[in-house]
Amino acid sequence: MNYLIGIDIGTSGTKTALYDAETGKEVRALTAEYPLSQPENGWAEQDPLDWWEAVVKTLRAVTDGIDGNAIKGVGLSGQMHGVVMLDADGNVIRPAIIWCDGRTAKECEEITETVGYDKLIELTANPALTGFSASKILWIRNHEPENYAKCRKILLPKDYIRYKLTGAFATEVSDASGTQLLHIAGRCWSDEMLRLLKIERDLLPEVYESPVISACVSEEASALTGLKKGTPVAGGGGDNAASAVGTGVVREGRAFTTVGTSGVVFAHTSKPVADKAGRVHTFCCAVPGMWHVMGVTQAAGLSLRWFRDNFCESELAEAEKKGVDVYQIMDAEAKTSPIGANRLLYLPYLMGERTPHLDPAARGMFFGLSAIHGRPDLIRAVLEGVAFSLRDCTEIFREMGIDTSGMILCGGGAKSPLWAKIIADVYHTDVRAIPASGGGAFGAAILAGVGAGLYPSVEDACDRLIGYRPLASFDPENAKAYDKFYGIYRQVYPAVRNCCHLLQE
Repeated sequence: MNYLIGIDIGTSGTKTALYDAETGKEVRALTAEYPLSQPENGWAEQDPLDWWEAVVKTLRAVTDGIDGNAIKGVGLSGQMHGVVMLDADGNVIRPAIIWCDGRTAKECEEITETVGYDKLIELTANPALTGFSASKILWIRNHEPENYAKCRKILLPKDYIRYKLTGAFATEVSDASGTQLLHIAGRCWSDEMLRLLKIERDLLPEVYESPVISACVSEEASALTGLKKGTPVAGGGGDNAASAVGTGVVREGRAFTTVGTSGVVFAHTSKPVADKAGRVHTFCCAVPGMWHVMGVTQAAGLSLRWFRDNFCESELAEAEKKGVDVYQIMDAEAKTSPIGANRLLYLPYLMGERTPHLDPAARGMFFGLSAIHGRPDLIRAVLEGVAFSLRDCTEIFREMGIDTSGMILCGGGAKSPLWAKIIADVYHTDVRAIPASGGGAFGAAILAGVGAGLYPSVEDACDRLIGYRPLASFDPENAKAYDKFYGIYRQVYPAVRNCCHLLQE
């Protein structure tokens, strides 16, 4: 039997999984957690050595008793945008500033003024955002010049793990897209961005396509991890790009919606098309020569959890008494409310909003609340409001000419038949699910299999290993009803935007 390994370096922990290369079945998996540090309000940092310790621990567990010759490749996935700085000896200079750190607003202004907004979109397909790597690099140069002076290499989180496994300085196009230093259409470092921002090219690793073998496991790493020396390590992918492979979103027309704490709508495209308003991200995807677009709802599942924690004491008690998931009880209540929740709308902007507003001052609200409304209406309004917010992403994709008809639903929201049905009706499209868990680790393993020659292409590997099942079909009459409420929903935030900003001040 041949095996593949996928390693997903997440924000809360690293998952390492061993897969049967013939069937894609997960054979073993282990997740190791680590802390996140917030030295100041709005900052977020992690120690890269914590990631490495988690990788060593989980690799030793999943490779125990497995013939090293049977492990044909290792794939890497992980959180994007983090900045790991290494000195001349390959040692970490300072904690990594990770994706959710918000300290770089002034550096984003600096990038926009230096490069120009239109040129940023032309070269990197995205506006300057605090989440991206370029602004973090400039922040360190502006505020910690002594650390910047010592820096000899800048790596992304998963690529630091590659360095520890192989000794090679390498990245791949999907993760590099989130640095804002990559020429998205050309799939290479942008000499113009580097020149304008005065960042030396030698500080950056080599860029590969995601399934290409970037290096092999070193003797030192072999002794620590249980992997055989010389085991190939593929380029891999950023978390969402690898998850797209793990869900089979690797062809034109395929897309996925993830309803987790946040919500993501991700679509595959053969064109490097960008939204000039910067409302969605365009990155290189893990399929060579292809791209993806991605929109984000900040508080998707978070909205329902917030409502549960603050207003569903009786449902929580009932769930504990019956030994069932409280969300099943909340779903049953929401079903008693009609489409439109008796003319009640919910805007899920508990954490500001990215798509389509790009506004951290945006705030959530129930709109149309009256004495007629009960808890079932409010629960249904939350489910529908999140679906409307996710539809905002798909509407922008349609403006860009991107097909999202082959929609897959994953994440915690896919466990709710009612939520899946609402999303299908709001989207005007049937939604499907994958039987297996999918995810970044699985996608990374598939990429490693392609690199190792077990599959002829990423598309062929996904066709072979990933199946789908129907989840929810849209009803044209329901869709028409939702269109009326969605039309009102889209008008609410623009009407109150100024008030939200005044409230924040």
